[in-house]
Amino acid sequence: MTVKGKVEELGRPSHGTAAVPDVNAGARVVPDLNAPRVLVLNASYEPLHVTSTKRAITLLQYGVAEVLEDSGDVIRSPSTTLTVPSVIRLRRYVRRPRVHPVPFNRRNVLRRDTFTCQYCGASEELTMDHVLPRSRGGRHNWDNVVTACRACNQRKGDRTPDEAAMPLRTRPHAPTFGVYAHGQFAHWQPEWANYIR
Repeated sequence: MTVKGKVEELGRPSHGTAAVPDVNAGARVVPDLNAPRVLVLNASYEPLHVTSTKRAITLLQYGVAEVLEDSGDVIRSPSTTLTVPSVIRLRRYVRRPRVHPVPFNRRNVLRRDTFTCQYCGASEELTMDHVLPRSRGGRHNWDNVVTACRACNQRKGDRTPDEAAMPLRTRPHAPTFGVYAHGQFAHWQPEWANYIR
């Protein structure tokens, strides 16, 4: 069977038989092979885009890419079990078209900050906080806005992080990864955080 045939076979739903994950391994079975779930990096480790599991496996089978991070999910067929990648890197550098700046808005700030408070790491009741408060001349832009939980935002008040003794987990910046602009973060994976700046 060709690689393409094998990938297509894995993408077909089984007739009356459900793949059961190996409980001992703690792996989950991937529900949709066509959903954008795999981050693709250039040979230079620069993020390029998000691709489907099916496409990522094809790139790996042909030796075009290598796995950097696994998702913990598996794909099963009657004859094969494959671990699903979360991050892959192309072996050869590809030229990338110029991308437009990522729009500055609440949703993209939350995505950039991986939906966590940049002061305490909480992921509930999230708001936007100005590092240098607007009342003191702070701007409403990528370099001055971070995600903060309601409690940290209120505690910080009209002070800088240094004045409030609340250090930031990461420095705010304008994201450069084109996938932000295309809205492909519906299937955000935690493993991507180390590769997206």
